[in-house]
Amino acid sequence: MPSYNIKVNGLTRTVESLDPSQPLLYVLRGFGLTATKFGCGLGQCGACTVLVDRKAVRSCLLPISGVKGKSVTTLEGLSTTGKPHPLQAAFIKEQVPQCGYCTSGMIMSAAALLTEKRKPTESEVRSALDGNLCRCGTHVRVVRAVLAASGQGA
Repeated sequence: MPSYNIKVNGLTRTVESLDPSQPLLYVLRGFGLTATKFGCGLGQCGACTVLVDRKAVRSCLLPISGVKGKSVTTLEGLSTTGKPHPLQAAFIKEQVPQCGYCTSGMIMSAAALLTEKRKPTESEVRSALDGNLCRCGTHVRVVRAVLAASGQGA
C-alpha cells in the first residue's frame, strides 16, 4: 500500500492509500477538515478549492499522489493565530455567507489572489473568483469583502 507524507496546514501527515488517484478532497475530509466541500466533483464549482503551495487548486480533481512534497492549506489552516484571517473577517463583516457552501472555496481562491497581488483591482478579483459558483448570489458582497481584506474597501 503506497503511503504519502503531505503537509496540511503546517502539519506533516502520512496517508496510506490503495489508490494513488484518490482525490485530495477525500483525504482532507478524512482528516476531519470539513470546510473543504464536495460540490460538483468536476472542478467547475470551486467549493473544494484549497491552496497547494499557495496556489488555488480544485481538490476534487487533484490526486493524493499530486501533493507529495507539497504544502496544502485549507480554510482551517488559513489563520493560525486564533483569530480570523483578514479575508474571513471581511466575509463576516460584509455578511457574505448565506448557505455557506461556497464560502470556503471563495475565501481560498481570494487568498491565492492576495498572495499574488496585494492590491487587486475589482476586475482582477472578479476574474480570480470566476470559477467559484454561488447559488445564493453573494458575488457582489464577496468582491467587496476581498477588496476590504486587501485594504481597499470599507
